[in-house]
Amino acid sequence: MTDLRVLIVEDDHRIADLHRRFTEKVAGFEVVGIASDYSDAAEQAHILKPDLVLLDLYLPEGNGLDLLLELRGQNLVVDVILITAAREAETLQRALRGGVFDYIIKPVVFNRFEESLNKFALTRQRLAKAKDVDQAEVDRLMHGSVENPSSPSDTPKGIDPLTLEKVQALFPKGSDGGLSADALGKAIGASRSTARRYLEYLVSAGFLEADVNYGTVGRPERFYRRR
Repeated sequence: MTDLRVLIVEDDHRIADLHRRFTEKVAGFEVVGIASDYSDAAEQAHILKPDLVLLDLYLPEGNGLDLLLELRGQNLVVDVILITAAREAETLQRALRGGVFDYIIKPVVFNRFEESLNKFALTRQRLAKAKDVDQAEVDRLMHGSVENPSSPSDTPKGIDPLTLEKVQALFPKGSDGGLSADALGKAIGASRSTARRYLEYLVSAGFLEADVNYGTVGRPERFYRRR
C-alpha cells in the first residue's frame, strides 16, 4: 500500500519541522512538501497533489481558511486538517463548513496528532473500498463508530490484524477495566511504542477511549478502556 502524501503549510519553520517529524512517526504517511506562505501552499497543492494538507490558519499573504475554500472551489481531491492556535467558535464553524477533516489546537500533542492521522487513513481506506454504504457504515465513517475494526482490509500500514485481534480481546465489551501502553506491551509481548500504536489506532477507530492517569508518582500516563 502506498503511503499517504502530506503537505505541511506552516509559516513558523520550527513548528513546520515538528509537524514533519510527527508525521514521519506515523506509519503509512510521508511528507512531500512544506510551504510557508499562502501562494507557495496553493502552488504546491496543485503540483504535488497531496492526499492531506496540514494547514495553519494564519499565513503570510493570506488566511488558511481562504486557502481551504480555494482548494475546495477548484475541486482538488485533497483533505485538510486545520492546525491552529485559534480557539474562537466562529473559526471552528467556518472550518467545518469548509469541509476540514479535523481541527487541532496548538500546541500540538503527538498522541492527538497520531490519532487524527490514523483516523484519516482508516476513513480513506473504507471509502476507497466502498461501493454502496448503509447507515451503519456512514456512522462509522463520520463518527468513528467501529464495533470491530480488525478486518485486514481496514487496517492501515503498521497494524497487523492478528495482533490487533489480540489487543481487542483484552478489552471485552462491558468491561470497565483499562490498560496503559506499558501494561498492554507486557501482555502481548511487544514494546511500549508498538502497544501505543495499536491503542491509538483503536482510539481513532472509536473502539477505545483514552484518558490521562496522573497517579501518585511520575509523569501522567494515557490509560485506555473500551468505549
